[in-house]
Amino acid sequence: MAVGWHRPTKLVIDTQAIKENVWNEVKRMPQGTELFAVVKANGYGHGAVQTAKAAIQGGATGFCVAILDEAIELREAGITEPILILSVVDVSYIELLLKYDLSVTVASQEWLEQAIEQLNGIKTQTSLKIHIKVDTGMGRIGFTTPTAVKQIVELVKTTQMLLWEGLFTHFSTADEKDDSYFKKQTNRFQDVLSALSELPKYVHVSNSATALWHPDNVGNMIRFGIAMYGLNPSGTALPEVYPLKPALSLVSNLIQVKELSAGEGIGYGNTYTTAENQWIGTIPIGYADGWLRHLQGFSVLVDGERCEIVGRICMDQCMIRLPKEVAVGTQVTLIGHDHGETITMQMVADKLKTIHYEVACTFSDRMPREYK
Repeated sequence: MAVGWHRPTKLVIDTQAIKENVWNEVKRMPQGTELFAVVKANGYGHGAVQTAKAAIQGGATGFCVAILDEAIELREAGITEPILILSVVDVSYIELLLKYDLSVTVASQEWLEQAIEQLNGIKTQTSLKIHIKVDTGMGRIGFTTPTAVKQIVELVKTTQMLLWEGLFTHFSTADEKDDSYFKKQTNRFQDVLSALSELPKYVHVSNSATALWHPDNVGNMIRFGIAMYGLNPSGTALPEVYPLKPALSLVSNLIQVKELSAGEGIGYGNTYTTAENQWIGTIPIGYADGWLRHLQGFSVLVDGERCEIVGRICMDQCMIRLPKEVAVGTQVTLIGHDHGETITMQMVADKLKTIHYEVACTFSDRMPREYK
């Protein structure tokens, strides 16, 4: 996809905010705990490489991604810190895992047996680093019983081609007020730990929500994701433990301003009609950029005033109702601060009836990321 460098619409990423969010969490961590920054999905839409570099400055000692290609991107950008791939990687790519010195998740015995078979056919002195995933109630990937985990550990011990580096699980309700299911998952993971006679270098259970609201949980590594970008993992369900600084702003400019008479229709489907003479401004952003059609009726900021999006959002443009004539080229703030007013990503998510994670990941690569 071509990046729209030659139009005013852009995402502005405050790398200092990312650095501060990481540092504020590092200061809270128990001694001997490490923070791995989660930069999957292009750094939750913020840009993986630039986010990673800012996270290192804040005190991150490693990274988590979702797929092999994301890990390779970091390595080829010069990131040398440990990188864990949180999902399953096909065993046919083991040579790439070794080449780029990557850690990989083991979620089934079948996968590990196939991996050992692959390793037997590779002439290498390097061991494959693995993290064993325990499914304590997420229902996604991983081993579901202490016996299964114990068996996989014993299998790992049969070969020097594998380095058991980590053991982990993921909590599904750490960001909710009701912690009963969280406790159930915690107890299940404790049962796994009790069944093992030894533990690997990293034991990690803490995503952002767990790190913020359950800091006394077991483990010596935190997978710091959404909070690193300054967003509350719970949305609005739980208060922030410390101020999180949002790193992303979305801005554009007005490319046309015109006064329309009463009775004029705006946009596809004629879903909005001017009730009187109105000033209408056009912004060069649309659903192809991730500014979705359901945001019709939402407001953006122009000179600190909230201006409603009128008519259906188009693929590349949308229209807003202005309080008065405004000069073409005036900045429009779709997410961020303007003249003392703020539009947050949570507000966008609320309008879309979703979560801010999805909003951030929806922004397309057509919008350039500008880092400051």
